[in-house]
Amino acid sequence: MTQQDIADEPRTAARHLTLRLSSTRRGARLARKLAVQQLAEWTGLPHDVDATQAVALVTAELAANAITHGRVPGRDFRLTLRLLPDAVRIEVTDTRPERPLQQPASEPLTPSPDAPASRGLYLVDAYAARWGCTVRDAYTKTVWAEVSLQPPTTAPPLRTGHATATAADRNHATDDVSRQPATRNAPTARRA
Repeated sequence: MTQQDIADEPRTAARHLTLRLSSTRRGARLARKLAVQQLAEWTGLPHDVDATQAVALVTAELAANAITHGRVPGRDFRLTLRLLPDAVRIEVTDTRPERPLQQPASEPLTPSPDAPASRGLYLVDAYAARWGCTVRDAYTKTVWAEVSLQPPTTAPPLRTGHATATAADRNHATDDVSRQPATRNAPTARRA
C-alpha cells in the first residue's frame, strides 16, 4: 500500500465527542448547545424535532446536576457524546464519586408535587430510553443517558422495572445503576 492509497481511502466521521467544561451555569448551558449542534452535524436532524429537543433537555439536566451536586471548586466536568445506531448516549462525568445516585426503584419515578426542586432525574427518566450512574475510579462518577433517535410511534408507556448495564458498562464499572423501560419513545412536548 502506497502513501497515495492511504490518502485516497475515505475517512469516516467520528461518532464520539468528549469535552471538558467549567463547572458553572455557563458550562452547563454550553454543554446543552454543543450537544444539539453535534447531533445535528452527525445526523442532520433539525433543532426543532423531538429527538433533538430530548437530547438538549437530558444534556441540560445531567450538566446541571454535575455543577450543582458534583462540583468541586477548581474542577471541570466532562461531557461525552456517542452516536449509537438508534440513539445518542450522553455522559456527564463529575468529581464527586462519593455522591452516587440512589438505586432506582423498580416502580416508576414520580416527583413529589410539593417539592420545590429535584425534578431533574425525573425528566431524564421520562426522556431517556436508558440511564444510569457509573463509578469507575475513586475520583469521578459518570451519569449517562441514552436518548432514542427514532420517531415516536405511540404515547410513552409508564415506566416499570430497571435494567442492568450493558456489557461495555460492566467491563469498566465498579458501581453501576441503570434504568430501562420496556419501550421508550421520543418526547412529544416541545419547548416554547
